Amino acid sequence: MPNYRLSRAGAWRASQVLCSSSLSHAQQRANHSQTTKSLDSILIANRGEIAIRVNRTAAQHGIRTTTLYTNPDALSQHAHCSPFSFNLGPTAAYLDQEKILAIAKQQGCPAIHPGYGFLSENAEFARRCADEGVTFIGPPPSAIEDMGDKARSKEIMNAAGVPCVPGYHGADQNPTTLAEEAEQIGYPVLIKAVRGGGGKGMRIVKSAKDFPDMLESARSEARNSFGNDDVLVEKYITTPRHIEVQVFADQHGNCVALGERDCSIQRRHQKILEESPAPNLDDAIRKDIWEKARAAALAVKYEGAGTVEFIFDNDSGEFYFMEMNTRLQVEHPVTEMVTGLDLVHWQILVAEGRALPLTQQEVEEQIARRGHAIEARIYAENPDKGFIPDSGKLLHVRLPKETTDVRIDSGFVEGDEVSSHYDPMIAKLIVRGEDRKDALRKMAAALQDYEVAGPVTNIDFLKRVCKSPDFVAGQVETGYIDKHREELFSQTAVTPEVLAQAAIASFLHSSPQSPASDIAAWQPPSSPSWLSTTSDFQPRIFQFQAADSAPGPGKTPETYSIELQQTTPGHFSVSIPSKAEAIQVSASFDRSTNTMTTYFFHTRQTSCIVLGSSDAGIIHLFTPQGLFRLVIPSPAWLSKALGVVEKPNSLFSPMPAKILRVLVRPGDTVHKDQALLVIESMKMETVIRSPAEGSVVKRVVHGEGEVVRSGVELVEFEQERAQEPNA
Repeated sequence: MPNYRLSRAGAWRASQVLCSSSLSHAQQRANHSQTTKSLDSILIANRGEIAIRVNRTAAQHGIRTTTLYTNPDALSQHAHCSPFSFNLGPTAAYLDQEKILAIAKQQGCPAIHPGYGFLSENAEFARRCADEGVTFIGPPPSAIEDMGDKARSKEIMNAAGVPCVPGYHGADQNPTTLAEEAEQIGYPVLIKAVRGGGGKGMRIVKSAKDFPDMLESARSEARNSFGNDDVLVEKYITTPRHIEVQVFADQHGNCVALGERDCSIQRRHQKILEESPAPNLDDAIRKDIWEKARAAALAVKYEGAGTVEFIFDNDSGEFYFMEMNTRLQVEHPVTEMVTGLDLVHWQILVAEGRALPLTQQEVEEQIARRGHAIEARIYAENPDKGFIPDSGKLLHVRLPKETTDVRIDSGFVEGDEVSSHYDPMIAKLIVRGEDRKDALRKMAAALQDYEVAGPVTNIDFLKRVCKSPDFVAGQVETGYIDKHREELFSQTAVTPEVLAQAAIASFLHSSPQSPASDIAAWQPPSSPSWLSTTSDFQPRIFQFQAADSAPGPGKTPETYSIELQQTTPGHFSVSIPSKAEAIQVSASFDRSTNTMTTYFFHTRQTSCIVLGSSDAGIIHLFTPQGLFRLVIPSPAWLSKALGVVEKPNSLFSPMPAKILRVLVRPGDTVHKDQALLVIESMKMETVIRSPAEGSVVKRVVHGEGEVVRSGVELVEFEQERAQEPNA
């Protein structure tokens, strides 16, 4: 038996539950075969890629599925992926237990798969399913309750001998009590919502003076996300790794650990890269953490798929239980890649009452043969603006080629709308390699081939992380992004080649001649209708700005002015300010693939170029150096005619959002970084803070509960009082 670092009673209990799980699987299958049931139809009570994912496995095993959607999701892929689908109605209706259960009965579905999020960790819903004779494909309600309450879960883990982070998990939620406990623990501390997950209701507090504001912010987010604002306070480990173990248990006492995943690359306490096995982890610790995860699952009589999450201290080599997610995780494909298993199929088998298909030893043999896997989450968000979520129509989507080692789980296709009502994840890209080095090469290549035009995405940011030297070396921790900020957020300069391609694409788009793809032939056709007009050879001036540039209050983005003249069809003279003289360029453009191949004197550059919709006017250039988003600036006379007034002394909404709280009134004098408003978008709270010291609030434009668009004015200041600190 492994060393559990337990009390004598705890060691006896852990040994009993682990020994009870070691019976012959063949014997258990024979003993319990009469208890199995057949789930020939499943209602999928979720949305997006997980609904499509569950449907795919169900279809492979002859199981009929019914999907659900809401009004914003009426045209979504998951609403059309199954033979039957039903509209739940308003945005929040994925939480409507009554309607979901009624549809399950109406459709004759004996089981409900909750996916992840929404009702997947709702003990009340699991209990109602059981009461109404519907199989909830997940753990029993008691396990959800025990693990959903972080304070209660810590008690259970301590009793089972699973180490926990030092902290306060008590029932007294008085702010004064919590602040006193934080002082005793010692800063920095972590405030964490007792219920829920996904980084919601979680705040790192570095000093006592920040504690009250951070506590209120965490509680508000927890209230809005989980309906409960109780928190616990724990010691914050300064160089932590997030390592979690995928566990699976059946109704017969079997429990296996399907390896671990390192999920340390995070922003806002939410994962963006996950991999298995965890890099630079001693094998003895690896096996120990698997056994602790099994002990955790068995301690709550778990059934089905679950994830036991640990925080690993890079400094000491110790690990501590954080929480258990009582559902299938977003990152489950990583485990599927390194085990060769279908975890959704396992969920169905367990729900039918069957024993686990493999023993722990057989699982470990599978893992030893399968190499390394990495998952990248593709989000509609802007990393350069604090990872704020984005939304809008997907104008162009080009995917890497899927193989046995490259997998894409997505709920969107080109033409779909990424809604501001739900999580901004577009897809998951998962690769497998013979080892970590091989997997990283495949991930870099796949990301290079991944193109999304429309909303801003994190694809280029993921490319930089995957090529970051410390990440390549496996030197990871949850604070990796902040510690490597200068490296990861360095802006790629707009190159002359990019400007030339943007100008040529704009010229071809506005030219009256035949479709630009004809130019690729290089020889004029015999038809006189193709002959260019005289205007096609006149000099043209194009101006561009970086669409995502944020130069600061009162400043305008840099404008690039390019003079372009077509000399013969497909040949151009391009004058760029950074070049002393015009450069000669040849270009061909295939409109069917939006691909432009441009021949400069020193190089050839092939890019995919997508012109944005008329309202956005953004030109997307997918180049070997990454994505460039350029916009044609509006002329000054147009802004004046439309009554557009620049307000350098105002703050604007960075995203479509709902105003949750207004914290200031007109006439208030505010300090730099003081919280002014709290807005919510895609289930994430964002605090709008004062940019300067001594500013006086002139006007709060929108009140609590109002929904605003991106770029809408929120707060206006008096001009004469605003000043930079220490001026």
